[in-house]
Amino acid sequence: MIFKIYDFFRKAINRLLMYSAKKNFSDCGKNVVFYPVDSFFSYDHMIVGSDVFIGHKADFSAANDAQVIIGSKVMFGPSVTIMCGDHNIREVGQFMYDVKNKNADDDISVIIKDDVWIGSNVTILKGVKIEEGSVIGAGSVVTKSIPPYSIAVGNPARVIKKRWSDDKIKEHISIVKGASNNRSEE
Repeated sequence: MIFKIYDFFRKAINRLLMYSAKKNFSDCGKNVVFYPVDSFFSYDHMIVGSDVFIGHKADFSAANDAQVIIGSKVMFGPSVTIMCGDHNIREVGQFMYDVKNKNADDDISVIIKDDVWIGSNVTILKGVKIEEGSVIGAGSVVTKSIPPYSIAVGNPARVIKKRWSDDKIKEHISIVKGASNNRSEE
């Protein structure tokens, strides 16, 4: 009984914090669920679509001109990390810790398109684009962009197969586009 009461209040506090934190995103769609208590977000560097779920212990970090751009209908498992930046390690005669200037390729946006599922404990590094309909397996480290409707796993992540045949992908796109058009007409 005590656990149920504790769990109720924990969820209520998270929900209140989530609603107040949403305004800190650069842009945020509807029906976005995340856990601000145990996560870190570079809010002002994030654009989030609608119908997005971000699991516990997320760490989405971007600085300077880099952004984390998340489409709609995207799911993240727990403990996902997105790093849009790097340290400048090219300065001779300085400790890396002391280098404050950045190179143009040190901070690059990460883009995650619509209808993507990112498994738990995935790390996504700067400059990656995960195309529509893709799945990233748990524990993967994504260092390169992933093509549409692919399943990628491993460290570094590599595409192991497409979700469906090309004909099934066309059928899927036709059905979901038709469903979204019907919703927008209502």
